[in-house]
Amino acid sequence: MQPGLRSVEEQLGRVLSHAHPLGVEEVELADAHGRTLRAPLRARVDIPVFDNSAMDGFAVRFDDVADAATDAPVRLRVVADLPAGSPLDPRLGAGEAVRIMTGSVVPSGADAIVPFEDTLGGLGDSLGDIAVTAAPARRGAHIRRRGEDVRAGDEVLGAGAVLGALQLAAAAAAGIPRVTVSRRPRVAIVSTGSELVEPGLPLERGQIPESNSVLLARLAEEAGADVVVRRSVPDDGEGPVQAVAEAAALGAHVVVFSGGVSAGAYEVVKNTLAGDMEFARIAMQPGKPQGFGVRDGMLLFGLPGNPVSAAVSFEVFVRPALLALHGRTTLTRPVLRLPAAAAWRTPPGRRQYLPAAIDRSDPGRWTVAPATSGGSASHLAGGLASAEAYAVVPAEVAAVAVGELVDVMLIS
Repeated sequence: MQPGLRSVEEQLGRVLSHAHPLGVEEVELADAHGRTLRAPLRARVDIPVFDNSAMDGFAVRFDDVADAATDAPVRLRVVADLPAGSPLDPRLGAGEAVRIMTGSVVPSGADAIVPFEDTLGGLGDSLGDIAVTAAPARRGAHIRRRGEDVRAGDEVLGAGAVLGALQLAAAAAAGIPRVTVSRRPRVAIVSTGSELVEPGLPLERGQIPESNSVLLARLAEEAGADVVVRRSVPDDGEGPVQAVAEAAALGAHVVVFSGGVSAGAYEVVKNTLAGDMEFARIAMQPGKPQGFGVRDGMLLFGLPGNPVSAAVSFEVFVRPALLALHGRTTLTRPVLRLPAAAAWRTPPGRRQYLPAAIDRSDPGRWTVAPATSGGSASHLAGGLASAEAYAVVPAEVAAVAVGELVDVMLIS
């Protein structure tokens, strides 16, 4: 690591020491998608709720059909019909069967299910008398037993879990109508730069379209936050101070600045918020200049202004903080180790985060390569459109060779 630089881990540790889980609220299950669970979910009912048929066919007594075969079919009399949802429990005597559909409650007197395809007439001749041509494999065949998946009182999900579609379905199946989740972090996004104009407006000499606020706002939303402010301020004046005051009035938990944190003459965030934020150089590329502080309980982040630097810095420092505010148990992205499909050089003494694309054309051998020919240059905003990961290369590695295994942080 280069002298005078702080490690990524030390900077992240300082951030996370101030990122404590927010309060909780109870919401309807239907409104909980993407939220973070803060209290364990315990099943209110068994899954399955009752013994039910796994097949369309006939509920039978196993002993009646144990010897059934194609050349020696067993004839049974159908005495009832059970569609799914029926509350009936028909009596079942020797030599009798009940036509039953998948999901229906198994009659108390039955201990096996014979599928339609194991009878001579199948569905087309399934009332009256039937001929069973294949014996069930065992007693209990094709019966889903009550509680074999989950018992009432069992923990379905633990605190810290993210409630996606599958998790919500499991909760619903367990009879859970409401869940206790984290409050969503409220975030203010502030881009700095007198050269910035809204996309689509005419550009005068020296001006560029403003993209960082869009980038950072959407990244914050993907991390489960509500964006309450998104604005730009010039490189002079008290814009950052005013933005912090506005964010506080709106109940923000986090303010993210882009630009104004480096070593130039017009670093407006550093010039106006030096009393609230510490500005440091981090052993990473891109993203070396970073600012962080706390004011009135709000976390203040100062990220570099170049778009790739801002994206990487958000990923490394802001996103973990937002997840910590949620009370998540995992703060990091999934990481794969993939062979490099191209060679590239890395910055001396700094960990590289290279916007990368993954080649999945061979399912048995994924590879990774830079998303653009410009590598990790911090100004290449267009190349971000092709990035689906960051190749993370340690500071002590001077170059990556073709075929060399590289840690790849998935971001999409």
